[in-house]
Amino acid sequence: MKKNLLFIFTAILLVSCSSDTDSKDKESAKFTVYGNCGMCKKTIESSLDGIDGVIEADWNVKTDEMTVSFNSEEITLDKIKEKIASVGYDSDSHRAKDEVYENLHSCCKYERPE
Repeated sequence: MKKNLLFIFTAILLVSCSSDTDSKDKESAKFTVYGNCGMCKKTIESSLDGIDGVIEADWNVKTDEMTVSFNSEEITLDKIKEKIASVGYDSDSHRAKDEVYENLHSCCKYERPE
């Protein structure tokens, strides 16, 4: 019985130490990404699906605010914004290539900032 309790305690200790390490590198950021609709939301958020280091991404259609949680040891905020721009969406600091923007669906063509 004592061996089982020691094993359980050790396992809990390892899990909690692992969680502490992960949280040190976890960052959250909010920034503007321009878009119009639910289709934009799907494209913007899915541009970050499967990207190492991205934990969570949520774009608000009404406010154009992107909230992203990420592991700063694996990816930078700059790279995240580059990924979003690569699918046609401008952010507060990164501009999508004109030809990629022009290929967006007509309802997704937002008014681009200067």
